Amino acid sequence: MTAPDAPRAADPALRDGGHADGATRTLDSVRGRTAPGAPLELGPMPARRRMRTLDERVVRVSVESIFALACDVERWPALLRHYRAVRFLDRRADGGGIVEMAADRPFAVANWPTWWMSEMRITRPPDPPAIRFRHIGGITRGMEVEWTFAPLGPPFAPERAHGATRVRILHLWDGPGWPIVGSVAAVGVIGPVFVHGIASRTLAGLAAAAEAGR
Repeated sequence: MTAPDAPRAADPALRDGGHADGATRTLDSVRGRTAPGAPLELGPMPARRRMRTLDERVVRVSVESIFALACDVERWPALLRHYRAVRFLDRRADGGGIVEMAADRPFAVANWPTWWMSEMRITRPPDPPAIRFRHIGGITRGMEVEWTFAPLGPPFAPERAHGATRVRILHLWDGPGWPIVGSVAAVGVIGPVFVHGIASRTLAGLAAAAEAGR
């Protein structure tokens, strides 16, 4: 494992032609465009799915600071030990687009590599800041994700002039399309072990970087 700030080599998971299912059709529709297109329309989060994971943390910096760091997903591999690579395949005017990510789920004796492709939309002030993802490639295809950022004042961070921020990451999913066992795998294994395992580390790492002024 390289140090957090060490440059990462191109990850073999992020390779040309490696797109799955409907992701190829999505990319075909944007090839040849020279300027960023309109933000992707992902809509609100679904009301309910079989799998639900929620990770949250109070970060002792302003909303603007942690929100900017969370939006800058291409920087994540330099800040987070468990992220191997991030690559935009299509950029949109809001800073979102179509993005590939490769990350490890650390275990005691080894790291389990994961890969997924997402649509990404960023909502910026004056609207409540938020980041939405919808997975369109990988085993978690169909997963809906939302990051939200709520300002907090004292007593959460009385020593900070700009208070603090409560960051929440919500994942909703019905599971992979495996007959009979798909939803069981999502609720019993993929959600609590992999989704929470990676999301909690991502949030902790970004919080540490933001509080250190990186």
